[in-house]
Amino acid sequence: MTLIRGALGIFTGLPGCSMRAAGSIRIVDGRIAAIGALEREPGERVIDATGCVIYPGLVSTHHHLFQCVLKGVRTGIDAPLLAWLQAVPFSYWHKIDEQALRTAARIGLVELLLSGTTTAADHHYLFAESYRFDPADVIFEVAAELGIRLVFCRGGATKARKFDTPDLIPTPSEPLDRMIKSVEACAQRYHDPSPASMRRVAIAPTTAPWSLEVDELKVVADSARRMGVRIHGHLSETMADVDFCLAAYGKRPVQWMADHDYLGPDVWLAHLVHVDGEEIRILAETGTGMSHCPQSNCRLGSGIAPAERLAALGGTVSLAVDGAASNESADMISEMNSAWHTHRATKGAAAVSIEDVVRWASANGARVLGFDDAGVIAPGKLADLAIFDLSHPRYFGLHDPLIGPVASAGSAHLRHLIIGGRTVVEDGEIPGLDLAKLRRDATDVVARLAA
Repeated sequence: MTLIRGALGIFTGLPGCSMRAAGSIRIVDGRIAAIGALEREPGERVIDATGCVIYPGLVSTHHHLFQCVLKGVRTGIDAPLLAWLQAVPFSYWHKIDEQALRTAARIGLVELLLSGTTTAADHHYLFAESYRFDPADVIFEVAAELGIRLVFCRGGATKARKFDTPDLIPTPSEPLDRMIKSVEACAQRYHDPSPASMRRVAIAPTTAPWSLEVDELKVVADSARRMGVRIHGHLSETMADVDFCLAAYGKRPVQWMADHDYLGPDVWLAHLVHVDGEEIRILAETGTGMSHCPQSNCRLGSGIAPAERLAALGGTVSLAVDGAASNESADMISEMNSAWHTHRATKGAAAVSIEDVVRWASANGARVLGFDDAGVIAPGKLADLAIFDLSHPRYFGLHDPLIGPVASAGSAHLRHLIIGGRTVVEDGEIPGLDLAKLRRDATDVVARLAA
């Protein structure tokens, strides 16, 4: 048993007045047993949270971990999405070998952990026949070493995306039956549907309108549901997606996806920046989740998703850092701060509250990934907890300490991170992690990619 005591306050991730709580938290067998005025029991381990606030473990619902060695590529730093795709991921993808991927995954997951993240979804869409390694094996191995919950979103495409330059090596494509068999094999090996699972698998064709033939969408959706895995991908990140669907199919993307059974409570889609009122209604009515990536969308000049409008209709908005090649500070504290700022800057001060973005980043993230026992601090739920230290000067003078990590932002001062009752970050460090070596590894990989 473990008792966490002395915190200044608790954000629970629950709606309304239940969002705020106080007192101690008792953990028994990886779950929260009680919250409130608790006394230490004989033999109980104590975690001192004096001067700290406690959040639910944060959940990032969309990432591209391989991009963590492609930060700040100069040819793409000021480019919009389509030009950036050509300049960065599509120019470098064939150079990402096993060593580069392992280093990138470690960088990305370490950054997430140190910002209070307990669960992450990685959307990996590179599966070349030339590979002598399985990306799923590499990423799951790194996640297991670090102790983070991981959803591996097995992406890909059945039709190659063409560009107007011969200099790019086309990203891999594959027949649909091969993609589905690969997802089945990955799920058989790694997918654990149990409530306390540390690893799950989803099927995630990269961007369905561009990546699949029309008659393949229902096949993918039916296959996912037969396997018992969720469905993920990008949609409506820029107006190019909308224009393509209108020209090719006569419908906007969300409406077209609905026609092919590609929406539902087992589906969550990244970005959804350019959706109109009818599409927002369809998303809410079908229970389709949004993976909101404000920093990446700002960085690429794509726009701000109408997350607050979907939330107002009862839809599920989650938060995500997206790939580090389009978000060079891919941590959840920065993401929450950006979500809070960007919506208020463009839609008014009442658009989104700090409590809203914390729920997006915790309870709602767990919901779209299917972790019903995670994302909130309540008796019976998984003990996934982020304990933020407010002893840094940036937090001095706060009247409401609970909002400190989001409102004051900057680098998170994480005292402890607990996943399923197990401490994975202690006094701001990941036990056993050699950060100096990771930095050297990153430097070596970047030098090799640049060459």
